[in-house]
Amino acid sequence: MSGRHRLVAAAVAAALVLTVSGCGGEEEEADSPAAASVTYLTSFGTFGRDSYAHVALEKGFFKEAGLNVTIKPGTGTVDVMKLIGSGQADYGTGDLSGVITTMAKEKMPVRAVAAIHQRSMAGIASLGKAIDSPEKLAGATIADSSGSTNMIIFPAYAKAAGIDPKSVTFVPSSPQSLPQLLAAGSVDAIGQFAAGKPLLEKAAGGKTVTMLPYADKLPDLYGNALLVSAKKLEGDRAQVEKFTAALVKGLVYAVEHPEEAAQLLKKHDRTADEKVAAAELTEMRPYVLGAGGPAGTLDRKRVEAMIALLAGTGTLKTTPSADDLGVYDIAKP
Repeated sequence: MSGRHRLVAAAVAAALVLTVSGCGGEEEEADSPAAASVTYLTSFGTFGRDSYAHVALEKGFFKEAGLNVTIKPGTGTVDVMKLIGSGQADYGTGDLSGVITTMAKEKMPVRAVAAIHQRSMAGIASLGKAIDSPEKLAGATIADSSGSTNMIIFPAYAKAAGIDPKSVTFVPSSPQSLPQLLAAGSVDAIGQFAAGKPLLEKAAGGKTVTMLPYADKLPDLYGNALLVSAKKLEGDRAQVEKFTAALVKGLVYAVEHPEEAAQLLKKHDRTADEKVAAAELTEMRPYVLGAGGPAGTLDRKRVEAMIALLAGTGTLKTTPSADDLGVYDIAKP
């Protein structure tokens, strides 16, 4: 076993001690009557970038942890938070910047306990090379869903890149319409996660898509995080640790075996494009491994830096602590 693999294994084995889809909505569940049953929500739909949960299910990682896990497609960070906070789901994934912004406005009984992405995958996508640097964003019209992570973080990205955020116009659009808007040339660019590039190029008939990842200018920003209800964390911390370790194990396996992960996703979503799903996981790999910390780990100092960064752009009206926002430290491997 290589040194890197030993490090990843150690991170998973440490159980990440805390103090941070089915097609058409079908449920997917491991069959182990003696195990505890819990529900998990993906960040958004059943794209390849979220297939690591299906990998953990199919490879038996959840079963080994003594868990029956039902996987359901999420519909974005805020909705995932609301469902977890109301007890309609136990676990889910959401963008940490979105979690921080939401919790700064409205307290929810939700806790962030692990990092899915060691760097944010948020960014701007455009066709061809017309916008291949931040400076070329001036005067651009960018479509994105209202209140999206890309819109939330953009002022910080613009400041770091040395451009005026007001020189860019965001056009609120539905998430489903974004690939078509870009392909048709209806807008200059769209907000998009880096892992979405293969899907966008497919929608654009094979045309090249250029990504401007925010992480190039804001390397300390985390991307998605694993979320859990406060009630679950306080009442059954041991289960949370087991679930987290199993999910991170599935995450690492998925980005290291993208083709197999795509095949496992296809078992649960017959509409999934295996080639695109595998390409998404390949794009996601550097954001999970060797991108600021061992897979799954969440560093408190970086979280506090994220909060200060967002507050400094006016995104947050106050500068709460990580504890105020329900973000907890985890044990380092």
